[in-house]
Amino acid sequence: MPRSAESPTVTSHDNSSVQQAQSYAYAELGVPEIAGSAVLAQESALAISYNGISYAVMMVSPTAVEDFIAGFSLSSAVVDTIDDIYDIRLHHLGPAIRAEVEISSRAFWAMKQQRRQLAGNSGCGLCGVEALDQALPQLNTLEQCDLPDAAHLVGLRERIAAVQDLARRSGALHAALYVDGDGEIRACREDIGRHNALDKLIGALLREKHDVRQGFAVVTSRCSLELIHKAVRAGIGNLVSLSAPTALTVQWARRHNLNLIHLPHHSAPRVYSPAPPAREEQP
Repeated sequence: MPRSAESPTVTSHDNSSVQQAQSYAYAELGVPEIAGSAVLAQESALAISYNGISYAVMMVSPTAVEDFIAGFSLSSAVVDTIDDIYDIRLHHLGPAIRAEVEISSRAFWAMKQQRRQLAGNSGCGLCGVEALDQALPQLNTLEQCDLPDAAHLVGLRERIAAVQDLARRSGALHAALYVDGDGEIRACREDIGRHNALDKLIGALLREKHDVRQGFAVVTSRCSLELIHKAVRAGIGNLVSLSAPTALTVQWARRHNLNLIHLPHHSAPRVYSPAPPAREEQP
């Protein structure tokens, strides 16, 4: 079981958005005289540019934005390492955020080459090939690492609920968490987007210099193939999902030596990757 003698520090979001959260009034359907109010999840439009070139606009929860940008840059293969990111400057514009990111010349050149290839294929009938290349990218195979202690997953769902600060207030949020080698939750990031939550966690772990080969990451959302890509690119050794993975997700996890574990509601944790040697299915 995880240590209980001391209370570990869990890094979470900054509190600015929590403090600014608004309550919204509502009335019950069919009984309008019964009214109440609720805090709702916040979202902002985030525009990211690298070295002055616009790259993407997406909707995010406006917390831990720098963590998200660092994780997104790595997991989307804009940069190869966190050291390629030199600076992140945020400009808040009402409900929008503009992020100016400075990256290394090498990473910037590679990003421009990728954008040029995509632009060149637009409308030529080959854009589907580029889309498939992005959906099924070439990834480095991880070095196999040890599976986590089964005791570290006991009561994990309840422990996750206890540290989801934003979800307790508003709901409608996914979470990604890091559990260290002693079974303690050390970081939790939440977002309206499941990809965003994992990107935030990856960014936090790399910026705080955690050894991502120790312990495991947890996603509360559906474990899609894109999350496998992000975990492998970040070098995470163990990924635990509260929802069952897809067949393709399992195949890719096995192919790239990512330990993949499903934690059902009422059953023991299920290790899908690595596969049991005598029962490995054919892709």
